[in-house]
Amino acid sequence: MPHNKQRLELMIEKMAYKRACRILVDAGVTGYTVVPALAGYGNGNHWQRDQDISGSRDMVVIISITDEETLNIIREKIESLLTSHIGVVSISAVTVLRPEKF
Repeated sequence: MPHNKQRLELMIEKMAYKRACRILVDAGVTGYTVVPALAGYGNGNHWQRDQDISGSRDMVVIISITDEETLNIIREKIESLLTSHIGVVSISAVTVLRPEKF
């Protein structure tokens, strides 16, 4: 039987991902995945991970699935984090098959 949940996808500067993950855990999220972002285009600019030797502009994507109540706690804190870091957030409704995992 399918169950409705919320998927949070956050692309953020690598230097801030641990703070973002702490927000998720502190809010009660039961899991997340962090993956490197290799390249992108936004705000009129192209970027590629391998063109920045220092790694200072590296980005990662954090993906988590949770319930709406937990998401509401996370949303405000992530918005606050993004006032001082580059990032993009998307939230979408998803259906999961094993709700006990989320």
